[in-house]
Amino acid sequence: MSRHSSLKVSSLGSKRRSVLKRTERIEQLKIERRWKDGDNVTGLPKTKVVK
Repeated sequence: MSRHSSLKVSSLGSKRRSVLKRTERIEQLKIERRWKDGDNVTGLPKTKVVK
């Protein structure tokens, strides 16, 4: 028995995430100059995700 063509999983790997990981958010804040060394890593400000 074969699988239906609509059940392929190959497109899931190339999908972009809409949420950044903590390290990615810190890097983005450093680029925007909103992060200083020694700042608390919890309660980070929101950052825009570039699509």
